[in-house]
Amino acid sequence: MRVLMLTLLLHAAPLPSGTPPVSAAREGAVIAAEPVAPETRARLLRREVAQVALAQVKAPDAAWQPAQRDCAGLIRYAYRTAYRRVASERLASPLWQDARGPSDFADAETLISRSFVPLGRGADVLEQLRTGDVLAFRQEHDAGPVFHLMLVVRPEDRAHAPARVVYHPGEAGARVRTGILDSLATEAPLEWRPVPANAAFLGFFRFKEWMS
Repeated sequence: MRVLMLTLLLHAAPLPSGTPPVSAAREGAVIAAEPVAPETRARLLRREVAQVALAQVKAPDAAWQPAQRDCAGLIRYAYRTAYRRVASERLASPLWQDARGPSDFADAETLISRSFVPLGRGADVLEQLRTGDVLAFRQEHDAGPVFHLMLVVRPEDRAHAPARVVYHPGEAGARVRTGILDSLATEAPLEWRPVPANAAFLGFFRFKEWMS
């Protein structure tokens, strides 16, 4: 897969991630699967999240509805598809939380505030990152703040492959992009660098259910 240049990071500011789904089934139907041990399940889920996210760089799955294709939609789709393949019984209840409780939909701000836990903003967090973790940014616009998320994909063999970010830039019809995580700190426009000096960078986050 060809690595997309990080200079493509910001051709336009991402749009708000807030289009509700027509139905939860649109992001992947539940298929019964054999239960697996918790430690095996966690490893398989991360692997599937990586495979699903990277596959969208080449071409978006037909099951990922166009109305759901934004930064948060990529995370919802990758997670839901991974659970469908590995632990479909978990999808008997919604994966996400909103202000009212369990929900099949959550925009970018709701995801990181309700379903993810902050890991920190410093360089010391980089070595702790795992596939499925998220980088979050908040950009201020005249119409209000816009949140943007990037998904971390970290190969199991860290010695031979760098950690990547995979993200949808937000614009309707845009393609999913990817780049090297370490390069963001020096090659991305300042407002998209995951460093403490960037006030727009909210930090790194991990799905609450994957904190153990």
